[in-house]
Amino acid sequence: MSERRPRIVIRDLAKTFREGGREVAAVQDVSVTIREQEFVAIVGPSGCGKSTILNMIGGLVAPSAGTVEIDGVRVAGRVPGNVGYVFQKDTVFPWRTVARNIAIGLEYRGVARTEQARRVRDAIALAGLEGFEEAFPATLSGGMRQRVALMRTLVVEPEILLMDEPFGALDTHTKLDLHAELLALWEARHQTVVFVTHDLSEAITLADRIVVMTRRPGRVKLVHDVALPRPRDVIKLRETDDYAHEYGRIWHVLGEEFAGRA
Repeated sequence: MSERRPRIVIRDLAKTFREGGREVAAVQDVSVTIREQEFVAIVGPSGCGKSTILNMIGGLVAPSAGTVEIDGVRVAGRVPGNVGYVFQKDTVFPWRTVARNIAIGLEYRGVARTEQARRVRDAIALAGLEGFEEAFPATLSGGMRQRVALMRTLVVEPEILLMDEPFGALDTHTKLDLHAELLALWEARHQTVVFVTHDLSEAITLADRIVVMTRRPGRVKLVHDVALPRPRDVIKLRETDDYAHEYGRIWHVLGEEFAGRA
């Protein structure tokens, strides 16, 4: 992993918002380097700036201080073209069918119709959505809608994938199914992934490294290398001593923040 080139370099990143006439520091002094094909999860207490960091990486929010660089180019008020974003809430369009939801990014990029059809067909098969191509989102379960949102992002073949608690609203069974699907897709394509979550189990299951944030203003408290081999079985993994060891080591640090200690 250490030989892979840096893709995302975050230096001294900070963000302050104005709320009701006062300034609120969301993030301070965050510096992290994320390497090519690495899967990095960011965890921390609610309000510690996890999503704010992700939005600054994606060019959706401007930093108050510090820099974000992708492939050596500073991110400044724009969404980099090689970045895909999966949001916390499924953002499928209710007036579009499953197939047309997945195709929308390809349409905006002017991809030829035959190529659109091929990519959408492949994405539907990968997501297990065969038979629902002409279904509208209102007829789908939450897990199926999130599959559509994920495939809509992946179908444009981003090299970097930003994911903001995409499975947070789902039940445990559906979440585990999607963990397995996401890991299978990542093993096949090896995008660079930055994954925000409040669920430590989810972070350990998915990530190569875990960035643990302090309470607001969010600072990096720990960067932990996950010592679990790949590929990972999302069910059997949680029954292993190695998983329990990883969980205990990180929880000791993260729990201090939930308990309100420095």
